[in-house]
Amino acid sequence: MSKMPFFIIAGLTVALAAGGTAWWLARPTDARFAHCSASSVAGATIGGPFSLIDETGATVTDVEVLTKPSLVYFGYTFCPDVCPTDSARNAEALDLLQQRGYDAQAVFITIDPARDTVERVREFTDYFHDDMIGLTGSADQVAVASRAYKTYSAKQETGDEYYLMDHSTFTYLVLPDAGFVQFFRRENTPQEIADTMACFIDAS
Repeated sequence: MSKMPFFIIAGLTVALAAGGTAWWLARPTDARFAHCSASSVAGATIGGPFSLIDETGATVTDVEVLTKPSLVYFGYTFCPDVCPTDSARNAEALDLLQQRGYDAQAVFITIDPARDTVERVREFTDYFHDDMIGLTGSADQVAVASRAYKTYSAKQETGDEYYLMDHSTFTYLVLPDAGFVQFFRRENTPQEIADTMACFIDAS
């Protein structure tokens, strides 16, 4: 079950692309999903192979992780506001979907592998939902995953361990048989996300 966030640290995160329109937004291109959403992605391939480290310390690939409909989010556990809020929202959406009988999960991929150890990512994701998987890895491994999903992140240089990360805040819906099919912005509600996910899952 989902829980309210507790990883709240004083500070402010600059979250890019939270509500703006990216250059690659367009109508859905897969006829199966045309009725599920007003927008999808064209002009860029979103998603792709990655190899990361899961909450048990095992190296896993995208094929091994994305075995069911997944809400994929890139963030970091030291995030003072945006990431906990978005993770709680995604957990609530997952609860609503599961209550309707759908088998789905959430995936949290860190953009801050220097601080986000296996243990910390596990603690973060376990707090929000039993079916939220946390992934970390080396800087190179995380960079590959980030590039695959066209995410943005940048470290704010403060000279100490309390730095913040600027980052994009889209949540991606990925289906095992179709790959990436839809994104969600920060203003999307848990109910909107659950309803949209159900439509895509039914259509797949």
